[in-house]
This record gives sequence, C-alpha cells and structure tokens, in this order.
Amino acid sequence: MNPTFTADKLKWTREPAAYSLSDEEITITTLPHTDLWQRTYYHFRNDNAPVLQMETDEEFFSFVVKTQFDSKHRFDQCGVVVYLDSDNWLKASIEYENETIQHLGSVVTNQGYSDWATTEIAADVREMWYRLSRRGQDFRLECSTDGQHFQQMRICHLHEAKETISFGIYACSPENSSFTARFTNLSLGECMWLAHDGQAPDYFV
Repeated sequence: MNPTFTADKLKWTREPAAYSLSDEEITITTLPHTDLWQRTYYHFRNDNAPVLQMETDEEFFSFVVKTQFDSKHRFDQCGVVVYLDSDNWLKASIEYENETIQHLGSVVTNQGYSDWATTEIAADVREMWYRLSRRGQDFRLECSTDGQHFQQMRICHLHEAKETISFGIYACSPENSSFTARFTNLSLGECMWLAHDGQAPDYFV
C-alpha cells in the first residue's frame, strides 16, 4: 500500500460553502442545520453534512487525521467518517454540548438506523486525533490526544462495506451555528489493527 495521502484523491459529498484544501491541511466551515443521523430515538433523518472522502478497495488499512476546532454551540462536530450512502455509514467525533462538557463518541448507521456511543470530556478540549482501521467489513475507531498513543473507542461492522468503500472527514453544525474545523496530519498506511489471535470463531453448519 502507498502510505501517501494526497488531496487530489478526495471527492466531496455535499460541498460546503467555505473550505480550503491541500495535502498538508484541510479546513471546512460549517453551515447551520447540517448533520448526519438516521431515525433512532429522535425519529428524524438528517443527511446533509459535507463529507470529503477517497475511495479504496483495500480491505486492510489505517487512516489517521488530526482535528482542531473552535466549536462553541451544541452538537457542533468534526471528525472521521466512512460514508457509503444515506443509510450506511459511521463517524467518530467530539460533539460540543455546553461550557462544561463535550461528547467524544461515535455513530454507526446500518440499514437506515443510527446509534450513538459517547463519553463525556472537558469542554476546553480543542483538538483530537483519530485512527480509522479497516479489516474487511469490520472497523476499529481510536482516538489520541498526542497522535502517538491511541485508545480504542469502538469496534463495529458495516453491512454494506463490501469491496470498494469511501472514507475521510466531515464537519457539521446540527443547530443554528457555524464553526471552522481544521484537519492536518492526514495519513494512510498499513492496517494497525492486528488480526485477532485469541478464541477461534464459531462456525455453524
């Protein structure tokens, strides 16, 4: 695998009103009322966030990105994404809540239904690294404060992540707000999520 990540490989799904794009840095300025969510609990369906991705048929890889942001309104968010279509995607980000806390978490959407797994962190956190790893249709999401030591956030499965997929970054402001997200240190390389060597899988005839 070529570990070089270049901006010319990226394609927009819903281009934002304001952005900058280079191999070293990408910025996205969000528009109000943009989001990714499908049905669960809230019942509404929001699918209008700007998403910037590249395609690959590589079954095993790790993608790393550093995010920096000046979010200050509820649900403002930016992070890493695997967006296949409206009903099948995953994302990991920090969502601003109030002057005290934010939610560091992830959403996995399969067949048109989203979930949301989070943990509370301090509201003054203004940057976070993410590492997205793929092994076939399975994915691992990790985060880091220094880009060196990553902690697992989630392991999940995307039913429609067959052969060629798209992955990259996103930013959005679900309520009436706007902020600028900055993405740097983007890299693509060998899968850092090693194959499981413990209990053998169960096979049913």
